[in-house]
Amino acid sequence: MPGPPAPGKVRRMVIHVSAYDPAWPGLASRAIDEVRGALAGRIDAVEHIGSTAVPGLAAKPVIDLMAAAPSLDAVADAAGALAAIGFDRHDNGMPGRLFFRREGAPVSYHLHVVTAASWDTRNQRLFRDHLRAHPADRDAYGRLKRELTGADGDTYTRAKTALIQRVVDDARAARGLPLVNVWEE
Repeated sequence: MPGPPAPGKVRRMVIHVSAYDPAWPGLASRAIDEVRGALAGRIDAVEHIGSTAVPGLAAKPVIDLMAAAPSLDAVADAAGALAAIGFDRHDNGMPGRLFFRREGAPVSYHLHVVTAASWDTRNQRLFRDHLRAHPADRDAYGRLKRELTGADGDTYTRAKTALIQRVVDDARAARGLPLVNVWEE
């Protein structure tokens, strides 16, 4: 879940939301295998996160992956191996995370690399798992996303914040975790 852009930086892209595509898990699985190969020995886990990982949920055609690494520096040092499979590093301004993007069709890919120590409490994983287990929240999120189709990226992200925060708060409370702001700062 990317945070709102920094003040003065407006995301100009226009958002397109698609109906759930049952091909998304297979595309994610293949990308996960590629990432595991490129980062062999440097990551402990990698998963499909984000809206495309929730069966039945409308989503932007972007496969989000998250990997856990004992050392972010070791992954940063392997950026060339990720570039060889099409993932380019981008600065997303989030502390404790590396971000890589691969353009493509029919989907693009985002790879978020976080510390293994933070893996179990990552909001993106908790959000995904909650939406998978709570169809009413999944459907509400899907409706909101479809309503925002055609918006610019900044409007799209900001308009989803209240719902995402509520769902993440519910997911964290259910696990006895402290509540935190969904946008990492």
